[in-house]
Amino acid sequence: MPQDAFTLRRNAKELNTLLTGGKINKIVQPNKDELLFYIYTGKSVLKLIISTNASFARICLTDYDREAPAQAPNFCMLLRKHLLGAEILKVEQIDFERIVALTLHCVSDFTQVDRTLYVEVMGKYSNAVLVEKGVILGALKMTSLGESYKRVLFSGAKYALPAPQEKANPLDKAELSEGLRGYDASADKARFLFENIAGIAYPTALQMSVEYAENPCMPLSDYITAYLFDGEDCPCVVYQEGVPAEFGAKRLTGGVKRASLQEAQEELYAYKDKKKAMDEKKRKLTATVANAKKKQEKRLAQILEKLKECEDAEQCRLKGELITANIYQLERGMSVCKLQNYYEENCPEITVSLDKTLTPAQNAQKYYKRYVKLKRTVDALLPRQQAEEREIAYTDSVLSTLARAEELADLIEIEEELIGLGLLKPVQSAKKKKPTEVPFRKFEKDGFIILAGRNNVQNDRLLKSCSPEDLWLHTKNYHSSHVIILTEGNQVPDSVLEYAASVCAYYSDGRNGTKIPVDYCKRKFVKKPSKAKAGFVTYTDYKTLLIDPMEPKNLI
Repeated sequence: MPQDAFTLRRNAKELNTLLTGGKINKIVQPNKDELLFYIYTGKSVLKLIISTNASFARICLTDYDREAPAQAPNFCMLLRKHLLGAEILKVEQIDFERIVALTLHCVSDFTQVDRTLYVEVMGKYSNAVLVEKGVILGALKMTSLGESYKRVLFSGAKYALPAPQEKANPLDKAELSEGLRGYDASADKARFLFENIAGIAYPTALQMSVEYAENPCMPLSDYITAYLFDGEDCPCVVYQEGVPAEFGAKRLTGGVKRASLQEAQEELYAYKDKKKAMDEKKRKLTATVANAKKKQEKRLAQILEKLKECEDAEQCRLKGELITANIYQLERGMSVCKLQNYYEENCPEITVSLDKTLTPAQNAQKYYKRYVKLKRTVDALLPRQQAEEREIAYTDSVLSTLARAEELADLIEIEEELIGLGLLKPVQSAKKKKPTEVPFRKFEKDGFIILAGRNNVQNDRLLKSCSPEDLWLHTKNYHSSHVIILTEGNQVPDSVLEYAASVCAYYSDGRNGTKIPVDYCKRKFVKKPSKAKAGFVTYTDYKTLLIDPMEPKNLI
């Protein structure tokens, strides 16, 4: 159910019960669209999030912290100046609008004053506005006279509510009756309610029409009033394909009941926030690595082009030797000559260009010098070619890992890896936190523990953490996670080996294929070359198993 006036009314009622009397002791603005208030209620600290993001606009309690930027934005500094230590007097909905007002009693060394923080939950027009005695002190999203002639939001201006919709206000019974005058029982009830009743979104109107069909004898105006303002709440979350897709203040078809509307909202938005954060981070990291690969491929192409220019090095040496061998036949001033190539069978003739201004001996030396120059160029370019090919292979492995990432934790160490390589700048935050060590993927099969790395850094750490007799697996000719079977000195059954191989194939570039070759050997036969990139190893004494990738079910 969307954040319409119907939902916000119940939300504000819950927040009023939970927050009244609490004091604001910390304010954070994690990004341009969010504010996070830490409120001490006397028993515990509650975290209130205000989001003005067009897709996630809301005001509700949250369970997890957001990281504060190194430098607080201007509006956050304004809120800290005026609201830190303030007591929450009440939380209420304004009329039947999509606006929640927090009335705050603010005490400083010299003054005591009540201020109001208006939270406007209106999709792309969502905002948070701090007001004192009707005058705006600041807003998260400021406007000006030039931008909006109907409603201005800037410091010093009078705060005014948005212009009312041309719909019936359900708080006014006479107005509601007038708005329902054109109701046709045979028409689309949900569409009619949405278009004629202020403050309700179409999903709310649809739910109202479904429930009204169960009790058609009740007058429609009485039913609307009862539905919107009376009756018990029944917060719930609706799941689709195993993930939260919708929440409601009242029961929804297929909804799973929750203890409070705050809990229902947080369950939905926590999932959406994490998915959004992961998608954004994954997109950012993928773009960074793809750009690095593009530059590597460009450098490799330049190297290959120069190597192609050096392909006639042997021809230069050959021509120099043939000129020297036939020098007695040549004279100064010749521009071309035909000489027998005695290095090939039947001694075919080849045409050799000469510089008329040089003697035959000088022409031979010219060819020798060009041969030496091209040979030196080849000797210099071949190591660079190999280095670039190794860099591209490594970049491909990172892109492969990013493509297989399934949750935010999978990306954390990849980001640290890219920062270490200088491809990303370190994130500036208010507090420097020690990077969290993300756990390996862990599975169990027939009493054996199987570990799989999430990325190149984890693959290296996985190698260091296991014993020499443990079994190590990796797909052949594909980028994949390193997989370890912890043997603890026991013989590994074929069923466990096949399961681990299928896990390895699943977390590889060959996930969508069949009969993927997976190499396996004891850990003691896997070596990490000195100064090699993360995730790169060599191995011997291995065997190969053909296996179909299978999504693992025994994650622990």
